[in-house]
Amino acid sequence: MTANKAYTSKVSQHHMFNWNNIDTVLLDMDGTLLDLHYDNRFWLHHVPNALALQQNISFDQAQQAFFKQCDLVKGSLNWYCTDYWTKKINIDIQQLNIDHADSIAMRKDATDFLNALQKQKIQRVLLTNAHPDSLNIKLNKTGLNTLLDHIYSTHEFGHCKESLSLWHAFIERHPFDPKRTLFIDDNEELLLVAKQFGIRYVLGIENPDSQAQHKKFMHCPSIHDYAVLSEELNSIE
Repeated sequence: MTANKAYTSKVSQHHMFNWNNIDTVLLDMDGTLLDLHYDNRFWLHHVPNALALQQNISFDQAQQAFFKQCDLVKGSLNWYCTDYWTKKINIDIQQLNIDHADSIAMRKDATDFLNALQKQKIQRVLLTNAHPDSLNIKLNKTGLNTLLDHIYSTHEFGHCKESLSLWHAFIERHPFDPKRTLFIDDNEELLLVAKQFGIRYVLGIENPDSQAQHKKFMHCPSIHDYAVLSEELNSIE
């Protein structure tokens, strides 16, 4: 577990968070509650492979062409939009997700953490950039919806988490106190946008993909195992 100096000075010596000061936990999905290995495999291999078969070109050529198109919309809602990619490359992305859905999996440490939050009556809210089609496939596969109190896709708001506009639209739809909220995501850029909006507590996930190297967070506290938080929550009388 790592944390920056400014953050560690605000928490007790023995706990990462004072949970009495937190009413709401906002949670990313892919990499935060689900193993990001599925998405990395899907977008880095399965989509380019389908494109190669469609156009009768090599996998490397298809991957390079697809990545160039991705770069053009990175950081926008289209980056995450299955409808956009279905039209752009003429491949049914939703069907491709369904075809490979058996590989979708929860993070091994996520269920205990979500149950511990429920035990303390802390609101568990999913806020994902995933398109509603992908979201529904993943919820059906994992049953994650049974561990959450509210579920939102940023596509409902017309903005992704990279934009402050998303946070202003989201709080209108789902009122919460930013000063009593923890936001957890595997993308530090998104954590910093949330802090800019006014969310007091943020936390990074260092190992979103179970089969990839851990990430380093430079400006936000981060963990690689929810067990440390589950233990804190379960120790509260």
